Amino acid sequence: MGLLAVAALVGRMVLLFALLLLVPLAFAVWQHDNAERAFITATAVTGACGLGLSLLTRRFRRELQPRDGFLLVGMTWVVLPLFGALPLWLALPGLSVTDAYFEATSAFTATGATVLVGLEHLPLSVNVWRCFMMWVGGLGIIVLAVAILPLLGVGGSQLFKAEVAGPMKDQKLTPRIADTARVIWVAYLAISVACFLSYRAAGMGWADAFMHMCSTVSLGGFSSYDASLGHFDSAVIEAVAIVFMLMSGVPLLLYFVMWRSRSAAVLWRNLEVRAFFLLLLGCTLLITAYLVANHAYSSPWQALRHAAFHVVSIATTTGYATYDYAQWPLFAPLLMILLGCFATCAGSTGGGIKMVRLLLMLKQAKRELVRILHPNVVNPVVLGGQAVSDRVMQSVIAYMMMYGGSLVALTMVLLFSGLDVVTAFTAVIACVNNIGPGLGEVGPAVNYSGLTGFQTWVCTFAMLLGRLELLSVLVLFTPAFWRR
Repeated sequence: MGLLAVAALVGRMVLLFALLLLVPLAFAVWQHDNAERAFITATAVTGACGLGLSLLTRRFRRELQPRDGFLLVGMTWVVLPLFGALPLWLALPGLSVTDAYFEATSAFTATGATVLVGLEHLPLSVNVWRCFMMWVGGLGIIVLAVAILPLLGVGGSQLFKAEVAGPMKDQKLTPRIADTARVIWVAYLAISVACFLSYRAAGMGWADAFMHMCSTVSLGGFSSYDASLGHFDSAVIEAVAIVFMLMSGVPLLLYFVMWRSRSAAVLWRNLEVRAFFLLLLGCTLLITAYLVANHAYSSPWQALRHAAFHVVSIATTTGYATYDYAQWPLFAPLLMILLGCFATCAGSTGGGIKMVRLLLMLKQAKRELVRILHPNVVNPVVLGGQAVSDRVMQSVIAYMMMYGGSLVALTMVLLFSGLDVVTAFTAVIACVNNIGPGLGEVGPAVNYSGLTGFQTWVCTFAMLLGRLELLSVLVLFTPAFWRR
């Protein structure tokens, strides 16, 4: 009964997803490109499947239980990329089902890894669909659904807890969970509009501004050009991208608090946000000095420009590139990929373990060192002036153990499949943390098209695992979850 109730909601999700396909379809009709028929077919098939599943399961509709929320999130993030891949598979001759699903999953999880080449030669509607999926998935279609599920008579609290990133997700700033979700989306929409207009003012065309807005605000990093933002070779466009990548790396709910308090000081008073900005500033200066010392650029200002852009891009898990930074001395790209594992804030559109978890782990380590010296001292972990409960700390420790174990296991699987160690390790880190490009055969100058079908499926699973913060996915594989 629980599975059928979840299937009923998945049907509604698929039906809503069919409406999203009207956006690239409008571009296809406008441009009269050769993908028009593909999007018409995909829209019809998606709508028919969603409607059929909804009708077949309509009598099983009921209030969600906690385990239903995890199951619905997992099923939604597996099923929707399947329908997102359909127009790509129909519109691009020679694209395999595996690669189409990988591309759609990469878009929907805001990872930014791609198997496509010659992006500037693709139909405009295909590029629009790739980036628009990223915009929808960047914050999470589940959060959007939480805002409208009350209209369907379904409670959304379980969904919100399963989908929203970060260890302290039980905190909400509005009385009802749907209101919280709406606040998040209002902030997301406001940043999106500002980003779109800024890109247009910086010199992009309307279509390019829309597509790059989608992949900037979502911190996904898809572009309509193989050279990414390097195609434009514009310091102004890079500056716009830096500003909005930084804005999107901050918890979106803080913008609501800032608006309500009429004070921007709210951001700086937040320990996680302050650590986020200071860390990126420090690493930008460090990598700039390192590049200058190693004579990577003739001008310090040129080194600063490239270092600032790529540090922000990789640390926020966006994955844009204007230069093949894999050609830099190895310390610089490895440091940036390391930043992508934890730099963004919980409640942002970024991937990785989130800055708050790193801060909590550092505080826990300090707590244990103090306890060694003073066994009887009362020394709770404090964050933002409040003591963090043992339940939250246990959740963080469990997450970090699962995170480390997943990185090792998936890397070993890719090594077993024949990849070299640099490619395997950085591909796993890039996919689990939703960064996009790695190093080696999946570096910024190439993409994931050289992987075998098996390796592509491993990376696809890694993207889903990271986007749903591991525990929400791994709990589905425990026997206890399926017991009555």
